[in-house]
Amino acid sequence: MAAAVAPPPANARFDYQIGEPYKPPRGVRVVSRDWFDAKPPRRGYAICYVNAFQTQDDSPDVVRPDERSAWPADLVLSSLGDDPNWGGEYLVDVSTAAKRRRAADWLQPMIETCKRKGFDAVEYDNLDSWTRFDGTPREGDVPFGKSSALAFAALLTRRAHALGLAVAQKNTAELTRRQARRRVGFDFAIAEECGRYRECDAYRRVYGSHVIVIEYRRRDFRVACRAVGRKVSVVLRDRNVTAPGSRTYRYDAC
Repeated sequence: MAAAVAPPPANARFDYQIGEPYKPPRGVRVVSRDWFDAKPPRRGYAICYVNAFQTQDDSPDVVRPDERSAWPADLVLSSLGDDPNWGGEYLVDVSTAAKRRRAADWLQPMIETCKRKGFDAVEYDNLDSWTRFDGTPREGDVPFGKSSALAFAALLTRRAHALGLAVAQKNTAELTRRQARRRVGFDFAIAEECGRYRECDAYRRVYGSHVIVIEYRRRDFRVACRAVGRKVSVVLRDRNVTAPGSRTYRYDAC
């Protein structure tokens, strides 16, 4: 029997720390951090970041099981090349039920690490990986589409729920309530740049106030604050999600 899960508190102040963990700003009650590099804060609700649908870029400084070179080679779509927008990240092949099970098995220790460290939820990144080569010469070469991606998301969600972890829908605004809640079982949403692309209401139609919005441009942050800032969590971060002390660090909330 799956353990009970709960989404983050609605419209609670949030900080996105998947690049480098640091002491949360005053008033922050919800934080997202990387599964490998970080532990949850001592207080508040903690979300565990796992790059489930693509590999991490290989790092010369540390060996991680989610890096491209660590993944089983036949589950990495190396022939496509890396993500046009995220250099070094390669799509995980989820085109068949057998490959989805093997990929989920590879990720299982990471999900269990989230639980062991004391996180409350997990966000599986790059749900929309089937779209990553749209508009490029490799468009049409990705061997799976939305249906396979959602089947993989459902499998990962069941595994997280079995451990008592809530699961976030990460981006992909086009999912309907039936797809996101009934087919996959997502509990809340984390939406990057929904203010920029005027998508925030699409997430609210599915999740109500259980939506976390991250903007990377000040003007889009203002748009999101005006549109949904009184109803859901909205923050401004720098795109590299750096820590205080970095010249690029920025954080704001509404």
